[in-house]
Amino acid sequence: MALDGFCLSNIIYELKNTILGGRVDKIYQPEKDEIIMQIRNKGNAYKLLLTANASSPRLNFTNIQKENPINAPLFCMVLRKHLSSGKIVNITQPNFERIVNIEVESINELGDYSIKTLIFEIMGKHSNIILIDDKNNILESIKHISFDKSSVREVLPGRQYILPPSQDKKSPLETNYNEFLNIIKNAIPTKTQQIIYKSYNGISPILASEICNNGAIDPSKNTSELTDDEINNLYKAFNNIVLLNNNTHFNPQIVYNENNTVLDFTVFDFNIFKHLEKKYFSSISELLEFFYKSKDLTYRLNQKSQDLKKLITQNIERCAKKKEMQQKTLKDIEDRDTLKLYGELITANIYAIKKGMTKVTLNNFYSENFEEIEIRLDSNLTPAENAQKYFKKYNKEKRTFVALQDQIKQNNEELLYLESVLNSVNSCTDEQDIKEIRTELAEQGFLKRQKNNKNNKQKSNKKSKPLHYISTDGFHIYVGKNNTQNDELTLRFAKPLDIWFHTKDIAGSHVIVVADGKEIPNSTLNEAANLAAFYSKASNSSLVPVDYTPKKFVKKPNGAKPGMVIYETNKTAYITPNEELINAMEKID
Repeated sequence: MALDGFCLSNIIYELKNTILGGRVDKIYQPEKDEIIMQIRNKGNAYKLLLTANASSPRLNFTNIQKENPINAPLFCMVLRKHLSSGKIVNITQPNFERIVNIEVESINELGDYSIKTLIFEIMGKHSNIILIDDKNNILESIKHISFDKSSVREVLPGRQYILPPSQDKKSPLETNYNEFLNIIKNAIPTKTQQIIYKSYNGISPILASEICNNGAIDPSKNTSELTDDEINNLYKAFNNIVLLNNNTHFNPQIVYNENNTVLDFTVFDFNIFKHLEKKYFSSISELLEFFYKSKDLTYRLNQKSQDLKKLITQNIERCAKKKEMQQKTLKDIEDRDTLKLYGELITANIYAIKKGMTKVTLNNFYSENFEEIEIRLDSNLTPAENAQKYFKKYNKEKRTFVALQDQIKQNNEELLYLESVLNSVNSCTDEQDIKEIRTELAEQGFLKRQKNNKNNKQKSNKKSKPLHYISTDGFHIYVGKNNTQNDELTLRFAKPLDIWFHTKDIAGSHVIVVADGKEIPNSTLNEAANLAAFYSKASNSSLVPVDYTPKKFVKKPNGAKPGMVIYETNKTAYITPNEELINAMEKID
């Protein structure tokens, strides 16, 4: 069930019963497309989240703590100016649209009371949060929409606020049997389910299917084939949903598939889901907080790491092209010893060669078979000059080969390092992880260093923590989420007899099993190897080679990049990552 009109109706019901009559205490804007309002009412404090991001636009009470920017964005400043200390006097849902109007009474610049309305439009990627005055003028919006972005309407400060296009849908709360019958009878023949959600505001396709099911109608049945009795049954089912809403008989719940994955959420008991597992919540806010927590975090992390991924990918491609050129150069100079041989054979037979010859056939006295070799000559050069030409070319290619060895080593190390950083970005679980990766890339010269003021330095002192698991045998297992953590775990945290894991020649996390003076059983070793394979570039592969060894055999060479180590006397396990095995382990937050 999408965040449709009925779900929104449940949210408004909750808001009215908690914050109506309350006062706006604080306003924050932790993200570019979301705000948090702290509201006090009857001795209680509530944090109301309004997020207009394209992935999961919604509003609900929240307990999640977010870091706020040092300097508040313009929209946040405007909200503070007009709404701070204001009293919430009304909360409405116009025409049962996916729109919420929060009316706030506050004192204006002239000292008079006036009403400002915070409008939240929930429209997928077009979602927006808009503040208007009592004359319907837009004071500010979290997203500015000009006519070059939308030909339908402008959303800019100073413009008149206009509702989004209505698509001529009806409000289900205001319909009656005659109107419902008229819609069905006069509709262009289409599926019954479609005519319901396309004719009425606030009805999602899944709710339309539930209405059809409750009216004993096949959702795919054409409206032209419906009998009067079927239309009557359909209307009763439709009206029952409206009555549930009007009587506030909400029952927020998440529905799970047979494989225990989240299927959907609803605010009513659906008969089409009666055979499935459900998780019930005491409020719609609790449901939305639970449902969107991981989804929202993933969206935010992707948003904040896109530039990093692009930068790292570009550098990986650069290293790959350089490697290709290096291999081509190696191929071109692989016969360099033959050049030396030609020079030596010409020198040994210099008196048998005349100037002006274009080639000569000589016996190779370095070979056991003493075979003949044909050597090309420059007719304009003397025999000695031809020999020197071959020696000169040989020495040049030899120097190129020697230089290439260091270049290839450096390029391969850089490529492996960048792949490890990209894997770290994909393994981030919070924003601090991304900040640490930015710092690491800046220290390695891939990013410009950001100037830190005092507040930034204080924030930068915070460190993210590695992932922490408990094996089924009770052993503590730690997984580094970036190279900073990998070095910390391996070089400073781990004891000599703790067991270190890492995918063989594949970018991935360092994994440490804390031995604590005990012998580690094979089941724990297998779980740790699974973690190393799962948190690596090869997480979707099978039979991933994972090396493991006591930490005392792991060393970091001088000058090595973060996360880069060498080791010896290791064993190798071949692991197909098993996510179910990992999920069954206890995870410490």
